[in-house]
Amino acid sequence: MAVYLSLTVIVLLMALLVKQTDKDGGSIRIYQGMSRQQMVNHVTCLIIFVLLFTVSSLRLNVGNDYLNYVELMHLAYSRAYVPTEVGFNVLARVIYFLCGFENYVLIFAIFAFATIYFFMKAMYEQSKWFTMSIVMFMLLGYYFQSLSTVRYYLALSIALYSVKYVINRDWPRFVLVTLMGSFFHKSLLLVLLLYIVAQLSWKRWMYVGLGILGVSCLFLKDYYLKIVIMLYPSYKDTEYLEGGTSIVNIVRCVVILALALWLYKDAIRDSRRNRFYFICNIMALVLYVFGSFIPVISRVGYYMTVTHLLFVPSLIMEIKDDTRKKALTACTIIACVMYFALYMRGAANDGIRILPYQTFLFHDLPLTLSERGYY
Repeated sequence: MAVYLSLTVIVLLMALLVKQTDKDGGSIRIYQGMSRQQMVNHVTCLIIFVLLFTVSSLRLNVGNDYLNYVELMHLAYSRAYVPTEVGFNVLARVIYFLCGFENYVLIFAIFAFATIYFFMKAMYEQSKWFTMSIVMFMLLGYYFQSLSTVRYYLALSIALYSVKYVINRDWPRFVLVTLMGSFFHKSLLLVLLLYIVAQLSWKRWMYVGLGILGVSCLFLKDYYLKIVIMLYPSYKDTEYLEGGTSIVNIVRCVVILALALWLYKDAIRDSRRNRFYFICNIMALVLYVFGSFIPVISRVGYYMTVTHLLFVPSLIMEIKDDTRKKALTACTIIACVMYFALYMRGAANDGIRILPYQTFLFHDLPLTLSERGYY
């Protein structure tokens, strides 16, 4: 716990040094047209990246799926059948071949590097307030959950990074990035539908249609579930069919929706970027309220709620009154801290299991299933 708390405090303090109001470069140039503040931004982001990457890459048997991934890497290298995507399997085979031994630590480090890189690049390039985005990234558990759900959070980081292509309607790059990411987690293909729908110019009848679709889930649940099983046959007769939803995510979406409606005229109506975030939030809310039967619903919903890292800072920055802006900033930070406390309280539980923090420098990995034997 001390490692995580220290990391969080240091990262948040470092993030205060990043100021994006100086994107025009300012008046003081110190190197090849780069201003002093831009240099501070780049150095600070590099330090933050190194800190996050170091904690992620040095871990051993930290995360709910760590041992399972080690087993899958071994099976992939042994040319046995594994349910993971081709990108993951090929990466395991290539790294193990080049290293001459089953170097799973290096593979986890590669995933950590890519995941943190795409998250930070997305927030730095797209957020109107990088510091607040980092606060939410750390305190809402995105970074810490990436220690547990490795492949999915790589896909999630790529999804957030791809938003800029959606906003700019750069469809070739959006599709290319999404397809490349899907080689490591096929659920990323969902954003090809979700993000394209969210960037449309929504009319009233579309909101009504979304509401009808949500209500129809109450009556056609079994029919929709059959469609899901057809698309993901591996879910059949598994615990994933139990479904379930998240009250916390519902509350979060409702609060952000209320804030967005309050600022709709000033911040959303004439901003295609903020309208995209707005629609993503509404779609996520409908999904969480009516789609509790959908297997691993959180994985679908997170592709839409991850845009909160960009949406909330953008809304706060649009508030004209300084008093209200400070009040909302304080409320946001308090809510994030409360969530962080609840998350860390259960960080050792099954499903998360990022505590206790261990490193290969001082600990040994328990025997995997292949090493223990199947009998």
